[in-house]
Amino acid sequence: MTHDGTSGEPFSFAPERQIPGKLGRTGRITTPHGEIKTPAFIPVGTKATVKGVLPGAIKDLGGQAVLANAYHLYLQPGPDIVDEAGGLAAFMNWQGPTFTDSGGFQVLSLGVGFKKVIAMDTETFRSDEVIAENKERLAHVDDDGVTFKSHLDGSMHRFTPEVSMQVQHQLGADIIFAFDECTTLHNTRGYQERSLERTRLWAKRCLVEHGQLTRQRIHRPYQALFGVLQGAQYEDLRRKAARDLAGLDEQGVTFDGFGLGGALDKEKLGTIVEWMCEELPQDKPRHLLGIGEPDDLFIGVENGADTFDCVAPSRQARTSAVFTVDGRVNLSNSKYQRQFAPIDQSCDCYTCSNYTAAYLAHLFRAKEMVASTLATIHNERFIVRLVDQMRAAIENGDFFDFKRDFLGRFYSNQPNRQAT
Repeated sequence: MTHDGTSGEPFSFAPERQIPGKLGRTGRITTPHGEIKTPAFIPVGTKATVKGVLPGAIKDLGGQAVLANAYHLYLQPGPDIVDEAGGLAAFMNWQGPTFTDSGGFQVLSLGVGFKKVIAMDTETFRSDEVIAENKERLAHVDDDGVTFKSHLDGSMHRFTPEVSMQVQHQLGADIIFAFDECTTLHNTRGYQERSLERTRLWAKRCLVEHGQLTRQRIHRPYQALFGVLQGAQYEDLRRKAARDLAGLDEQGVTFDGFGLGGALDKEKLGTIVEWMCEELPQDKPRHLLGIGEPDDLFIGVENGADTFDCVAPSRQARTSAVFTVDGRVNLSNSKYQRQFAPIDQSCDCYTCSNYTAAYLAHLFRAKEMVASTLATIHNERFIVRLVDQMRAAIENGDFFDFKRDFLGRFYSNQPNRQAT
């Protein structure tokens, strides 16, 4: 390791074992702050922390990297402070690789007020002025960039591709994402087409700015830039986005990997991921943004995604919802008040090794803060371990057997979500 906590290694990706007849594979991503064995689930630490959990605990539960949000860190504490601290990993005392997203998702979540975009209904309506009920539009998009109204204090801010690159370079994550417009499934076909072209042009600008900043900031470790693919539920647009971004070369600067982004029709998730991965180069990694449900993770891995991130494990934990091999349960239910056994007997996390479900049920009812900490440790370990088990199953040649057995048990009480 070097004096700044890095390995000194540049960014690279090496694909390894492939699922027979499918696009899914194992591999290794090398970054200046360490290696990521793929497929891998990346816990989300939006504001340079996984809520309620120390960075050391994330490492202990098997997290190989963390993902933070460029927009939120731009507002607070400011990218200049993170840069002065030595970058995101040093700032949060995280001993491993880091990701930052571009702020593009806030174009959607702040612009129209939708948060849970993967399961959106594509049949109800089409509108380019859609906004969630009782929400104020806090972001306005034009061809040059996006104007944001801060959700913290109402101040106005401007993000462009260049600003996103400048902010992310100051934040110093090992893997950063190009600035994109994340549309909803309710937008019209015409808007999706215009947005796709806007995102392509923004991607070109990101590459130019990224190249300039990389040359200027030689005192910092190399940061890999991933292009972000959009196109909603349309095959031709998804494939076009993949071809367009894979083929971009601005003054010798190309994308190091790709983010599979946007609102996705859950019923077509595997098909959409497959469309994109069929068009993308095999020697570059693919990150599926915002995916964390067990069935979706299996689908993503099977169809070619290498890494994943989602706030769901920690967000659900804070509501007392926890994963078990027999499905998700809620510790607030009265039946757990006298369960003097771990949340999940098969789980090896710190929480299950030291505490009973009855104790956590008490903590939640008593509104003790440590309830969220212990539940989050369990949920993050459950999902990280699940994707680790997928990687082992691919290496052992029994991925589909593992998928059938796990999902068959996990969704046994939900007949409409059986393994396929």
